[in-house]
Amino acid sequence: MSGVDVVYEKIHFRHDPRWTASVGSGAEARVLCVACFTEMLETKEVSTVRKSAALSGVGGMLRRCPGFLRGLLLQEHGVCLHLTACILGMLYTEEDPTTLEKAVQVLVQLLLELQREQFVQNILTNIHKQLCEQGSVKGFMPTFTFLGKLVDAVPAVLQFLASNYVGLLEWLTAGLLYPDEELKASVCYVLKRLWCAVVVPLALRDKMALSLLQTLANACTPHLTINSLGLLHQMLNVGEVVAVLMSSELQEALVNYDIMSPMESPQYTELCGEHCSLPLILKKLLLSRDEALQVGSARCIAAVLVHSPSQYCGPFIKADIPEFLFERLGSSNREALLWSIYGCLMLLTEEPLFFSQCHSVYGIEPLVRSLRDVLKLSNLEVQKQGLQLLTLILDRHPGAVRLFPSRRGFIDVTEVVIGGVTSSCLQVAKQAVQAATALLRLNHQSSPVQYNELKKIVESVIIRCTELPLPIFSSHRSSVNMQASKTGGFLLLALQCFQQACSLAEQCASDPVLKQNAFTAPHKHSEDMVEYFCMSLLRCCDNACIPTVTKLCERVPSAQILQPFFSILSNQFTLLPSFMPEFAFKLASSGFIRLTLEYKGLLCAGNRNPGLNAACCGFLLRLCATLLSQPSNSHHEDVEDMLGVLEMSLPSLCVHVTEWPSIMLEAPVPHPHLQHCQVCLLSIALQYGDRFLSDSVLFACMVRVLCSVREQGDPYPPACVLRSALYLLSITQDRSSELDWGPLNSISKVLSSQPFSTLYTHHPSLLSFVFHYPALSEQFGQPLMELWLSRQPQSSPEDPSEPASSYSSSSTSPPSPLLPLLQKNSSVILTLLAMMCGSDTVLAAHALTELRGFVKAGCLSDPDVSSILRPALLQVFQKLGCEMANSPGGKVPASLSLVFQLLCLMQTGVSTEQEMDGTDFKLLYHVSNLAGKVRANCIEALLPAINYLYCCLALCPPHCTDRAVSMLLCNSGLMDQVQAVVDHSSSSSLSMSSMSPLSALLCCCHLFLSSLITLQHQHKAQVQKRIHLDLGRMVQLLSCSKRKMDSLSLACILRLLQSLLDVDLGSPVLWLEEGMALGCERPLKPSDSALYPLGIRGTLTLTTALHSLLLQKQEMLLCVSANCLKSLMGFLQRRCPTIGQHVVSQPWSRFLLYSLLSSGDRLLLHPATVSLLTVLMQFGSSSVLWDPDLAKVFSAVERRGVKELEQSTAQALRELLTQLECSVAVPPPSEQLRLRAQTLLESLNHCPTSPVQSNTILRLGELSVCSSHFSLTTGPLGK
Repeated sequence: MSGVDVVYEKIHFRHDPRWTASVGSGAEARVLCVACFTEMLETKEVSTVRKSAALSGVGGMLRRCPGFLRGLLLQEHGVCLHLTACILGMLYTEEDPTTLEKAVQVLVQLLLELQREQFVQNILTNIHKQLCEQGSVKGFMPTFTFLGKLVDAVPAVLQFLASNYVGLLEWLTAGLLYPDEELKASVCYVLKRLWCAVVVPLALRDKMALSLLQTLANACTPHLTINSLGLLHQMLNVGEVVAVLMSSELQEALVNYDIMSPMESPQYTELCGEHCSLPLILKKLLLSRDEALQVGSARCIAAVLVHSPSQYCGPFIKADIPEFLFERLGSSNREALLWSIYGCLMLLTEEPLFFSQCHSVYGIEPLVRSLRDVLKLSNLEVQKQGLQLLTLILDRHPGAVRLFPSRRGFIDVTEVVIGGVTSSCLQVAKQAVQAATALLRLNHQSSPVQYNELKKIVESVIIRCTELPLPIFSSHRSSVNMQASKTGGFLLLALQCFQQACSLAEQCASDPVLKQNAFTAPHKHSEDMVEYFCMSLLRCCDNACIPTVTKLCERVPSAQILQPFFSILSNQFTLLPSFMPEFAFKLASSGFIRLTLEYKGLLCAGNRNPGLNAACCGFLLRLCATLLSQPSNSHHEDVEDMLGVLEMSLPSLCVHVTEWPSIMLEAPVPHPHLQHCQVCLLSIALQYGDRFLSDSVLFACMVRVLCSVREQGDPYPPACVLRSALYLLSITQDRSSELDWGPLNSISKVLSSQPFSTLYTHHPSLLSFVFHYPALSEQFGQPLMELWLSRQPQSSPEDPSEPASSYSSSSTSPPSPLLPLLQKNSSVILTLLAMMCGSDTVLAAHALTELRGFVKAGCLSDPDVSSILRPALLQVFQKLGCEMANSPGGKVPASLSLVFQLLCLMQTGVSTEQEMDGTDFKLLYHVSNLAGKVRANCIEALLPAINYLYCCLALCPPHCTDRAVSMLLCNSGLMDQVQAVVDHSSSSSLSMSSMSPLSALLCCCHLFLSSLITLQHQHKAQVQKRIHLDLGRMVQLLSCSKRKMDSLSLACILRLLQSLLDVDLGSPVLWLEEGMALGCERPLKPSDSALYPLGIRGTLTLTTALHSLLLQKQEMLLCVSANCLKSLMGFLQRRCPTIGQHVVSQPWSRFLLYSLLSSGDRLLLHPATVSLLTVLMQFGSSSVLWDPDLAKVFSAVERRGVKELEQSTAQALRELLTQLECSVAVPPPSEQLRLRAQTLLESLNHCPTSPVQSNTILRLGELSVCSSHFSLTTGPLGK
């Protein structure tokens, strides 16, 4: 229809051609005659169909060719007015809806085409005139529809209406009360656009609002209801309108309301008389099933409440609006509705009546269900709005009524909060963290408390913090600040949440019922305990919170973030006191004391951020209190004093650490308490490896602090301050300059003001500092060393077990901290020695331990040390001798055994290359005299004394041995002591597998006697008193009790037997007795007489015992057994060669040799095995299969190489090869074997001779032994 010509043929011929125009070209050209179009519209005889077609044609032309009609119509102004009036008139007279719709469209398009204000004003004037003439809005629905479309197309019309056509607006207001709902819907649309664009005249505003409220209350169609809600929502943006609509006198206003006198019909009166309440009207709409109406109702509620929640929430709450809002939450997932409801409820929560009527209790469950679904949607704003509502309810809900009485409800809300925290949107996560903070209140906890769920909340918040991007430094400072602001904002909320969790944990821990959590399920009892929750908080703080905050604040320090952070750290010391020592140590060793002080100086100077300052001070006090309360701190009595010093001055200490020296070096001192606080903090931090200042600067500061006390004459600071300053001085002295006499004197006087025990810190640097200055060591050295030793851990005695297979004397215990000081300062050695002779046995034992470590470290090789220590020991022995002579009953001083032990230890590592001077002989003399005077049962003194005498004989140079042995043999008291030990051991059972003190003493006596026998025989020294010894018992012990004795005891017996056999059992030192074990028949047979007192029986028994010991293949027993066997064969060769030949020819010998040769290269090339072959070869034993046995040894030597052989093995092999050349065997070795032997001997002779190993003293348990006495003895058999 839009493509037809608009020409009326019957009348067109009489029209002026200037009103005709052609649109388009070619086949699509259309003709329009304005005069024909106007006459058709105003002529009643023209059918509606033709009019509709004409309207369609004109409308199509206006759309296809904008602007063409404007020039045509503006030829004459009156024609334009007439045409618009004709089309407007159709709206009053035409009944066909389609034609009316087309007329409205064409009229609007025509006004837009003309673009003249007077045409619009003419239209509005015409409409108002028609309404006044008719006196009613009846039939004006098309006109009002036209107005709605006109204001949409030409918004400026709204301004005309509000300013020039108030009468027309009054008729529009009256239309709100007309029964026709379609008309009212059109009116509402026009008025809505009016309220959106301009300010409605005050005279009409209230009338219009009241009329709208009446219309909405009686609306039946959705169209009217929606348009009315739209208009209402716009009206509610004006506070005065809200006040009118929510007024309690609304009913009276409606009854008395009269718009115009013509409207007095019974229908109007009936409608106006009905009571209307806005909350009830909106409640009714909220109950509808149309979600659009529900959204509109919720928005209107929010629009009312936003003006004054305290004033308007009451009526809505009394109308049970919250209940229905919560119901809608559970029945819809529409984002617009949820958004609107969340907004309404957020405003309603501002009224206490909302909670007193338990709407929060009723609505929390549907809210949580709604949030669970909302978090799955993509609309982040709705998620944020919902979580904000949850936060407000949790935050404002009174504590008297619990929101989550059951476990299930609390778990559900926990899942929702965690879901929000883990959201990818940071804003949603921030709101969820705020909800978590509100949830972590005590009144929101269920019964029993779900500590496991609380743990999940805190962990999710902290994990989210670790995922935050840290600000990256760049040239664009604004972008850095923006990123830091986002990260810092979330981190601040997370820290507040964590702090609330700590507060909740403290409250639960202080409540016995909540701490016990009695109704927890048995299988979850360990998880749902407050200790479990506190442990989780500590773990989160340590692993995530601390690293995240420190990294962020390194880039952008923030007082708002640091304040809760330090409060959280302080809370940890209350939650888990048992774990705090380790936590405090970790914090202190990580530099947290300095970090806290730096933030105080940066952010709290000038009385800024007092909250942060208080949090930092509280944390430092708790940290220091924990550190000072550790067992390692020996001054628990003045912990409160040090904490008092810190508490007094920490709040005012807001200075960068680098500026501290200027305060401490300032003279005169304006703030001594501030200095004291600094000294204490520096001391505590330094003890855990945190150095604030360089050593030289710190040393100078401490010197100045101590000197200033003396100079100003002020009262001396507390002992804890002086102790800290002294500790700092001692720690930093190595990298600082020497103290002059003046400062040193001042420091000495200041330290003298307090008992030194109150100034002591258990650290080796303090010893080094005091002993570095003679002025200090003379005054404080002795008490300092006593304090040091009294706080040393109790040393365990050396392990007396048998390390006989190794001659290593190294100790696995760590070296003493005193060792470097002992090496540098001889006065320390003398101080320890003096303490050893003191009355305190515990300190004396500790002093011995320190000196023992000093001796073991080989420090006696220094001539200066030895020259100091030996004369000092000589003086000690002289003093002890006098004490024993003057004491009643010859009481042994308690320190005698310790001095003996030290003297014995001094022999360890010493070799025969060192000469003995007069001091050594004097020591030997005094030790032997003192040993002869002590009681026989005083094993702790006899053992080190006799051990020392034995070591002296072993180490004595050859030209001095005659003097030494003569001195000892002339000491009858000493011989009586040895006799007593031997007698006591003979009368008691010594069959023990471990080394007891008595066994060690007996071993020492055996070794001492063996040395006396050898040296007496060598020098023919005079013997004053002989020792009685049961030879038979010794042989019996080797034969029958060897499995019950330790290796060292057996080796010492073998060593004594070897010495006796070397002198043919005839030494003036010993009086040998046969004993019951060796008792021979009388008269003696010739063979027994020749071997007396051993006899044939004893010889065979001893040989069997030696073979058995060799078969044990223990390192120590191999060499000493081979030595003893060699000495036995020499004894037999000298006394009775036939018995010797008989002994070596026994099957025993073959079995022993076969066993040793078949035990691998280690035993095959052992010196004992090679020596045994030599002995058997010398006696021409038939037990040796020359070719096979010697071939095994030669092959092993060739595989290893002659140069790789140990010195003892090479020497034993040389003796074997030499014996092979001169021996006559039956049958003789093969020629090939002799050639191999000759080649090996030549190789040995061409090898460079190794230096002879010196005879050294080794430490085996509590016993010092000579290394050569347990090594293989080489030399001719008959020596």
